[in-house]
Amino acid sequence: MSKIILTADSTCDLSQELKESCNVRAYTPLHIVIGQKSYDDGVNITPLEIYKNFDATGMLPKTAAVNVGEYIDFFKPMVENGDSVIHINIGSALSSSYQNAVTAALEVGHVYPIDSCNLSTGTAHIVIEAANMIKQGLEVNEIAEKLKLLTKKVHSSFIIDKLNYLRAGGRCSTLAMLGANLLQLKPCIEVDNKDGSMTVGKKYRGKLDNVLFQYVDEKLSAYDNIRFDKIFITHAGIGDDHVQAVYEHIKNKNLFENIYITTASCTISSHCGPGTLGILFMTE
Repeated sequence: MSKIILTADSTCDLSQELKESCNVRAYTPLHIVIGQKSYDDGVNITPLEIYKNFDATGMLPKTAAVNVGEYIDFFKPMVENGDSVIHINIGSALSSSYQNAVTAALEVGHVYPIDSCNLSTGTAHIVIEAANMIKQGLEVNEIAEKLKLLTKKVHSSFIIDKLNYLRAGGRCSTLAMLGANLLQLKPCIEVDNKDGSMTVGKKYRGKLDNVLFQYVDEKLSAYDNIRFDKIFITHAGIGDDHVQAVYEHIKNKNLFENIYITTASCTISSHCGPGTLGILFMTE
């Protein structure tokens, strides 16, 4: 009997436990290129290795999408077995992975790529929603259409402690980086859930501990229709004490049924750098 198989790009940043509970068959790893060598995100390289390389060389790795051929090789065995595939992609504004998956799906058939219009565990929200629909027994076409509507209800943002990686990636000048670091400015990077593009929002000022609490409070008070079934705290190279403090701060609000803590993938980490933490949730 045919079934619906759920897959996702490596950038969804689900923990192994959530991956298993959602029955995600496999991830398609994006690529991390350092010098002349290419690595597979989460397979043969870790964020810590990226940070060490940057500290030693001052150079960021490049990231590359999953190409069409890789997607064809990935999807084909599942489809040839008579199954359909729902595949959740990183936002199309951030990577050509979604368009490549669409091209591969046209050749293979019975594959439904979904542009999450997001990154990291913003994408994970869509993966979890897809898993729940599959468990409910919905048809694959109905699931795909419902997921496309849900992407506009995911809200993702991150606080970045230092701008070193943004400067190295050409996203801000050296002068702006030095000024922000000197003045203890912590920019909030916000994800546009129309396509996954990122913009700089409010610039918080002060020590990271205080900034994180202020950031969480402001983001959660910005909406009056938050879904309280789940929220993600996703971080990159930040101290466990900061992560735990944010967890306790959210937990003490007695709002969310599930508070998930996850670590950002290599692709995400290579752009934001260490000292990054975000909350990612959905609205009705």
